[in-house]
Amino acid sequence: MRFKPLLALSATTGLLLAGCGAESEPDDSPPPENENFPITLGDLTLDEQPTRIISLAPAVTEILFAIDAGDQVVAVDEFSTYPPEAPTTDLSGFTPNVEAIASYDPDLVLISYDPDGLSDGLDAIGVPTYLVPDDEQSIGGIFEQITDVGLLTGHIDQATELVDRMSDDLAELVSQVPPRDEPLTYYFEIDSERYTYTSHSWVGELLSMAQLENIADDEAAVTQLGVESIVDANPDLIFLANTAYGVDADVVTQRDGWADIEAVQAGQIVELDSDIASRWGPRIVDLLETVVDAVTQVP
Repeated sequence: MRFKPLLALSATTGLLLAGCGAESEPDDSPPPENENFPITLGDLTLDEQPTRIISLAPAVTEILFAIDAGDQVVAVDEFSTYPPEAPTTDLSGFTPNVEAIASYDPDLVLISYDPDGLSDGLDAIGVPTYLVPDDEQSIGGIFEQITDVGLLTGHIDQATELVDRMSDDLAELVSQVPPRDEPLTYYFEIDSERYTYTSHSWVGELLSMAQLENIADDEAAVTQLGVESIVDANPDLIFLANTAYGVDADVVTQRDGWADIEAVQAGQIVELDSDIASRWGPRIVDLLETVVDAVTQVP
C-alpha cells in the first residue's frame, strides 16, 4: 500500500474588506502593546513581544505559523520548508553561524539543538535565545512546547486553541480504528540502517493510539534493530519515514531476508512523507491520519 498523507485543513480567518469603493487613510499608529509582556519562561525574560524571530528548527517553524506568529518571523533554517510562506534561508540549525544569525537583527531565536554553545554565543551579543527541546518522548511534551512558543511570541490563546484542536482531531481519528482481538504490529523505519522510533517516543505513543504494537520496545526513544530481529518480529505493517532518501516499498521488498515478513507479503508497506513523519508539531495529526488509513485497510 502506498499512502499520501492528507494535510489537515486549518481554519482561516475572514478578510475584512473596508471602504468598498473608497480609499481609507493608512493607519500610522503603533501596534498595541501585548499585555502579556514582560514574560519569563525558564531562564529567559522578554520585556516586549518579539517582532523579529528566527527559527532554527523545522518543527518550531511549523508551530509559529500555526499559531499566527508567522508575521513576526524574519528567517528560518534551511530545512524549514513548511509552510511555503516561511522565509527559508541558508541558516543552519546544526552548524549555525552567530554572525549570520545576528545579521537579521533578531529579538528572539528559537532552537531545538544547541551545538557549539550557540545560545551562549547569541547571549554574548544580546540576542535572546530559547531552546525548544526536540521532545521525542510524549505527545504531552509536544503540546507543552506549542504553548511555550505561544507564550514567548504573544500568541498563547492561539497556541491553546491549536492544542485543543489537535487533541480533538487525534481523538476523532482514534475513534475510526476498528477493534481487533490482537493488535497489529509494526516497524517504523527512520533510515536504511534500521534506526527506528521505539514505543517510548512521541511516534510510538502516537501509533499506539491507533492500537498498534511497536516491535521496538527499547527504553531509548530511538534505537537500531538488526535484520534478524525485524524478520523474527514479523511485523504486520512497515512504515517508511525515509522516503525522501530514495527508500520505498520496492526497495524494502528486495532486501535480503525480508520476503517472509507479513507486511512485505501482504503489501502493507506505508510510504510516509519524511517531513511529516519526523516533525513534532501540528502535523502529527496528519501522520496519525495516514496511519489510521493504513490500519483500516488491513484485513
